[in-house]
Amino acid sequence: MPMPDSASSPVAADRDSLRDTLAQDNSALARIGPILLHLLATPDHSLFSDEIVARIRGMCHHLAWQVLRAQAEAAGQSERETFADRHGEALAEHFVSSPALLSHCHALALEWQLAETLEARYGIDPVLAPQVQDLIAANDNALASAAMASLTAQARFAQTQRRMELPLSELPGDLFHELLLAWREYSDQLRSDAMIRAEAKLRNNFDEGAGRLSLMARVVAGMGQGGLRALDIDRAGAALFLSALAARSGQTRIATVLSTHPRQTVRLALGLRAAGLDSADVERQILRINPQADPPTGISELAPEEARRLLADLPLQENS
Repeated sequence: MPMPDSASSPVAADRDSLRDTLAQDNSALARIGPILLHLLATPDHSLFSDEIVARIRGMCHHLAWQVLRAQAEAAGQSERETFADRHGEALAEHFVSSPALLSHCHALALEWQLAETLEARYGIDPVLAPQVQDLIAANDNALASAAMASLTAQARFAQTQRRMELPLSELPGDLFHELLLAWREYSDQLRSDAMIRAEAKLRNNFDEGAGRLSLMARVVAGMGQGGLRALDIDRAGAALFLSALAARSGQTRIATVLSTHPRQTVRLALGLRAAGLDSADVERQILRINPQADPPTGISELAPEEARRLLADLPLQENS
């Protein structure tokens, strides 16, 4: 009796269905950037009172205020806040035109929204999750130290998100560099001595390794194979969960944050499977994040390597 064609087998059909759905979801996510640009460019966005849009705008304004204050300080101006306030709106609008910065701020806003939802729904502390407490008490001094540093950074993140701010020190290195280049561009490359001094000071003080995302990644790396434990969002909390999911699934952290959206269940399921969870745990985590979700079928038939390959074949275009 001839073997059935693999392309028509249930497993292959499920795999093709997952691939098609992931491609459709990627198309939907690709429209996020242009939509956000439109909303943020609208002078009166009372019709768009979404907290996410307001938070992104607040972070961009805070970034602009910080570089302008550094410029005023380097120039020896006494009214530094006044100078920053005078030029902050225009510079913030210039920063908004950066797709990479917009994607980063959007992901941070979504992450904080998820953390607040988990706290309201399950009582999960957005700063001190049980897994982090365990790691701080670990016998591995390096891991315990990294966990303590990440806790401090997460506390700062909570404070700044509540104020809709984003410290320059929390930007990834490449984005920090891009932002300073955008500052130059905004100034029409008329580089004063004060700007040169301000930029040099900002660069000298910048330490990407001390940022929250770097510290979270260090904790996950320090956990080794035990990093699988960080994929229980009830114990890990949103921040550590997202960093562990990114590291173990081979995705960027922005992609993992976006995968927690209710309409991105397939990406979330594939990411969790790629990270090493079995199908029962994949479903459990999906439903903890989105109780109304319909976990996709076919995940149990996929090996973690296959799930990782699907995600790699259809990467998320974050900066479109």
